Order: sequence, then structure tokens, then C-alpha cells
Amino acid sequence: MVEWTAEDMPKLDGKTVVVTGANSGLGHEGTRAFAAKGATVVMACRSVERGERAADEIRADAGDVAGELDVRECDLASLDSVASFAGGLAADYDAVDALCNNAGVMAIPRSETEDGFETQFGVNHLGHFALAGRLFPLLDAAEGIDGEARVVTQSSGAHEQGEMDFSDLNWEESYGKWKAYGRSKLANLLFAYELQRRIDDGDDASEGGRNRASNEVDLRSVACHPGYAATNLQHRTAEESGNPLLRVGMKAANAVLGQDAATGALPMLYAATADVDGGAYVEPSGFMNMRGTPTVGRSNDASYDREDARRLWEYSEEATGVEFPL
Repeated sequence: MVEWTAEDMPKLDGKTVVVTGANSGLGHEGTRAFAAKGATVVMACRSVERGERAADEIRADAGDVAGELDVRECDLASLDSVASFAGGLAADYDAVDALCNNAGVMAIPRSETEDGFETQFGVNHLGHFALAGRLFPLLDAAEGIDGEARVVTQSSGAHEQGEMDFSDLNWEESYGKWKAYGRSKLANLLFAYELQRRIDDGDDASEGGRNRASNEVDLRSVACHPGYAATNLQHRTAEESGNPLLRVGMKAANAVLGQDAATGALPMLYAATADVDGGAYVEPSGFMNMRGTPTVGRSNDASYDREDARRLWEYSEEATGVEFPL
């Protein structure tokens, strides 16, 4: 297999890319790579201060980055913050060529978002669902990377341990932090694939009409997972656990199994810029799909469950108050 790197991305001059969680880890490396290819990167960060530090670091490392870095506040644990962020973008930008739903929290003690959702489900899935819905008009207006805009949703191999329980989506009856993380990552995939199905269904429905061109949506929804990337996500998980053995274990796993954040960001970059179909799942091609060059693979059977995807979509619309204009 030919190794694919960030250097293989096309030039992105004139393109606008939104990356959530852009101040650290995979988001930081993805931002660096997009900007190096000439894109304007909107760094959607919970902390503007940390975002500005990260942007300064990228500029300093590159000397003179080809693209612009625009740091803006977006707290995915607050639907009001998501709405404010999207409104600000609509006021200042005509289009968004790619949205990378990258930010996330992993295996933390149970807490709730500002709107009362369990935090992992609320941040990892609902916050990104609301963001994609609110940015949909800007995405639909874009020329895209290769003629179509992209919504790239970052999942995890942990989706394989996730189970959808629609009677207790917010873990009010019982809570397991790793089970909750797995469910949130499964929800990411159910959303990504359902978004593509709804795009396809809308395009198919308009084929026979006189207004086909105006009804079509030039948008592709692609999912990805980074493999085992050694980032501060594991560090935060270990620190919040309060378990010294977990801290030691995470550090050892990062050293033995982990690939660096720049390599971990490659599936997201590939999903955003390479010639992949809508509804694809991009993952590392190496050992147990934990490391290696990105390739198109397949997530688990549960992630393709259409009934679960439909139920999750309807719940998400009701919970967030955001509907996609499809």
C-alpha cells in the first residue's frame, strides 16, 4: 500500500475549513496541515486563550503559514455557544468547504453539559450534530474541496464497545465511563452515515423535478478514526480518574502502541481532502487499525443500523432544537 501523508493533500487556497478542538492533539495537527496547504482554518475552541496560543505556535513553527488562522470560541457543551459560533461564521463567511467534527472527551466521571446532557454524549455527539446543522447552509453554499463540501466526523475504534439504549441515552439510570464513551463514538458513526443517506435521498427525490439543480446538496459526509494516537486526551482521562495506576498504564500504552498526533490526524485529513465516497469510514491500515497510513475500511455492524440511526437523528433534532434543511 502506498503511504499517504499530509503532503499528498491538494492545495487549499481559498478554502475554509472549520476544525473543532483545534488547539490540541489531532485538531492542532490537522489545523497545521490544512493551513500549510493554504486553507483558512477556523479554530473552534472552548478556550480562545488556548486557541490563540496554539495558533501562535503553528505560525512560529511554520515561519509563514500559507493559510489564515481564525480562532473562535465554540463550547460544544453549550448549545447556546454552538449557536453563537455558527451565527458569527454566517456573518463573516460566505461558505465553509469542510467541517471537521474532531473535539471530544473520553471516559470522564459522569457530569452534565450546560443543557443537561451527559457530557460525553452531549459533547461528542449532540454538540457536533447541532454545529453541523447550523453550519449546513454555509456548507451547502461552498464549492468544496473537489466540487463538494465535506462533513468529517471523528469517531474511534471504541465505537465497537458502544451500545445504543434509547431508554437511557443520558445515563441517568446507570453510568460506566467507558461504555458511555463507546456509545458516543457509535453515535458519531450513526450520525455520519445517516447524514449521507439523507443527502442521497434528497438528491434522488429531486432527480425528476425541474428544479433538480437547486434541490441537490453538494455535500459529502465521511467518518474516520485516528487509530491509537498519543494525545492529551488519554492524559486528561487518566488525570480525571484519580487513579495513579491508570496514569501509569496510559503513559505506557501511549509509548508502546501510540502513534504521534500528526500521524493520528491523517485519517481526518484524508477524509476531508482525498477522493472518498460519502458514507466512507477512513481508518489506519496497520496493526489492528491502530496505526499506519489511512485507508477506507468498515466500522462495526451496529454503526450501519438504519433504525438506530433514524431514532438517534430524531432524538438529536428534538434535544438540540436544530433541524437540517434537507
